[in-house]
Amino acid sequence: MNDQLPPQTCFYHPNIETGLRCGTCEKPICPKCAILTPTGYRCKDCVHRQQKVFETALWYDYVTTSIIAATLSFLGSQFIPRLWFFAILLSPIAGAIIAEICRAVLQKRRSKKLFQTIAAATALGSLPYLFLSLFYSLNALASGSFAGLVALALQALYSFLVTSSVYYRLSGIYLKL
Repeated sequence: MNDQLPPQTCFYHPNIETGLRCGTCEKPICPKCAILTPTGYRCKDCVHRQQKVFETALWYDYVTTSIIAATLSFLGSQFIPRLWFFAILLSPIAGAIIAEICRAVLQKRRSKKLFQTIAAATALGSLPYLFLSLFYSLNALASGSFAGLVALALQALYSFLVTSSVYYRLSGIYLKL
């Protein structure tokens, strides 16, 4: 008597035999289609269905948090030329403050695209002073001075650090080690 089940083919790739099944819906899936989750392998349909449960942002969340993030980022970028070296330390803190204010406005609503939109608005808010620093440094270089390059570097560093801090804080990026 044969105890083995007949070979099954992947639900998404009918030409690939597999013994792996989705832990939720029991569809046969090949290793290409299998998505590892903390509770086992899932098919892409089940993963997408579960992710939709967690995307609770409303349309106006995109508008309000974008305005807030851009405004706060713009205000923060005004202090960078005055802070010099401390800008490196304070930029991530500014990003965390922006993220927490946006989180308070959202009242636990979330969406991956919303977090990306907030990060983009943060970057856009820091651009006016970055472009102003670029213009200043080009004028200073034309006159033989390198003083504007430090201000430009600090503004660029602020833009990068504040934006990445906002996105990290909102989305909770997990690094694989």
